[in-house]
Amino acid sequence: MALFTKEDEGKEARPHMKPIIVRTGNVAKELLQAASNYKLPVQSLDFNLLDTQTFKRMNTEGAQEDWIELTHDEVKDITEDLFLNSNFELKQVHEIEIFSIEKPDKLHEIDMSIGGNSTLCKIYLTIKAGSVARYDETFETDFISTVNKKKLRANVMIGLFDSMMSENLRDMIARVRIGGEYRFEGQERYLVAEGYEPVATINDRLILHYEEKNKNQDDQGRVDYSKRGYLNSVVENELLIEYVKPKKGENGRNCRGELIAPKDPVVRYEPTFGISENIMVVDTPEAIEYRAKTGGYVTYEGGIYDIRMEMEITEISFKTTGSIESQLDADVSINVKEKDPLKDAIGMGMEVEVKAINVEGNVGPNAKVTAQKATIDGQVHQSAIVRADDLNISVLKGTAYGKDVHITRLEQGTVVADKVTIMQASGGKIRAKEIIIEMLGSHVTMTASHKIEIKKLQGGENLFIIDPLLNESSEDLEEQTGKMAETQKVIKEIQRELSGYERTMDENASSIDDLKRKLVHYKNSGVKAPAAFVQKYQQYQQFKQKLNVLKDELKQKEDQYAWLSSKHTALQSEIFDARVINHDLWRNHNEIIFKLIEPAVEISHVPMQDSEENILGLHEEDDGTYSIKVISK
Repeated sequence: MALFTKEDEGKEARPHMKPIIVRTGNVAKELLQAASNYKLPVQSLDFNLLDTQTFKRMNTEGAQEDWIELTHDEVKDITEDLFLNSNFELKQVHEIEIFSIEKPDKLHEIDMSIGGNSTLCKIYLTIKAGSVARYDETFETDFISTVNKKKLRANVMIGLFDSMMSENLRDMIARVRIGGEYRFEGQERYLVAEGYEPVATINDRLILHYEEKNKNQDDQGRVDYSKRGYLNSVVENELLIEYVKPKKGENGRNCRGELIAPKDPVVRYEPTFGISENIMVVDTPEAIEYRAKTGGYVTYEGGIYDIRMEMEITEISFKTTGSIESQLDADVSINVKEKDPLKDAIGMGMEVEVKAINVEGNVGPNAKVTAQKATIDGQVHQSAIVRADDLNISVLKGTAYGKDVHITRLEQGTVVADKVTIMQASGGKIRAKEIIIEMLGSHVTMTASHKIEIKKLQGGENLFIIDPLLNESSEDLEEQTGKMAETQKVIKEIQRELSGYERTMDENASSIDDLKRKLVHYKNSGVKAPAAFVQKYQQYQQFKQKLNVLKDELKQKEDQYAWLSSKHTALQSEIFDARVINHDLWRNHNEIIFKLIEPAVEISHVPMQDSEENILGLHEEDDGTYSIKVISK
């Protein structure tokens, strides 16, 4: 901001002081003193830097050297080791001329300031947006001088830590020189001095990594007490505990020349606990690591850390344990002992995720159980969900997902799996590649891609569906169909273009043969062929090359279509191998449906009362129609 404007002209002269020359190690302090002596605001004073002297000395135990002045070259030759030597001292003495500001200087339209990081090891020049720089012959010298004066006001040394300053300011100065007048559209910042950052001291720490990863907090740090980490699961070689060793930092020196000495480390957390044979110790220069030798969950009893794999608890509920979540690859097995049919072994809304779980009682409303292997001896509530590759359930009223699922009694529940075996089914939905039911009641919808097998049929109103797309999502099928249509479209375009090229080749075949003979004649005669002949032959070669490219592209697209079509056809063909098997007589009303992909139709069949149609499959008639018939195997 300008200190004087046109409105100041003609006004009474402001108080001022005659210039004075002083030698000082603290320019800011000297300016304040002068302002006080002459009863002037310090903002009304400026100074010229006349000379700077740099001094060094070494302080050793019991002795202190005299200050020694350094030449400019000696200043540049100070090594990093010397700067970081705690016995090394630096100081600067500046000869300055202090005077009252009577008119703004040439750079008054550039609003700039000096600032540093917390250690003052990095000093930055900031130029604010809207500043205007006007170039003249002395602009660069004046600008550097102004920056140095601002550094001195901040008690920052000059000529010691600022070797990069000129290089960092070069582009900005060039912009001003080229433009003549340059306006800063945005704030700009430049590094103008850099000392040596200290290496911070490290206090010792004890980090319980196994606890930290199991904290269930939202973005505001609030804890979800339903998931309060009752069990801390780990996998093999996982870092459980880390003792960070104390380490004293290293010296630094800031841009004021001050040594920054590190503090001594604070030691508070040296390990006093013991560990079992399931935990290994890795000692590194920086830390002591305690890692899991095996998967499981961490325990701490009697001052000893251990990893166990089996846990036995009475119930899993909000009141006792909260939800229990562990990694599926952690070898954690839980036995839940609550057997009372009037209570829930896994309470309402609880979520359990372990490698293996055995529940002797019920799974309550809205509970979720996820495992690789699970056994539920009680019933699964209609709003509960159980997921496990290997799953055994006594009574299913809710939803179960798995690979190999065994259910004693299905009561209006839902099962989705690869293979499902049910002892007794009364209502519900089943989706699997293969379904086997010992005793089938009523109102069960069964959808399979390979086989539905019934040992004994008692009820009716059941729906048997064979769907080869059971394991294919509608999105995947739609994407595959779209790719086939797009590939077929591209094939037709290439064929159309290729046909044109081949027709042209055929029409010009005789003239091309004639041209080849003439070129061979010229070559054998040692005579240079006419340029028009050569150019025409080159055009033919390019035309032929394009033809070959189109043929290759056509083959690639045809191969791609054949591959996509084969996948589509394979899915369709699977339906002819699928079977509905009933080892009993057909009773009551039961409907069998086979779903074709292409054409997208459903073939339906209702076996007659007391019929012995044991094995049913899809049959294609001679006229291309389809029906469901008894198959011999």
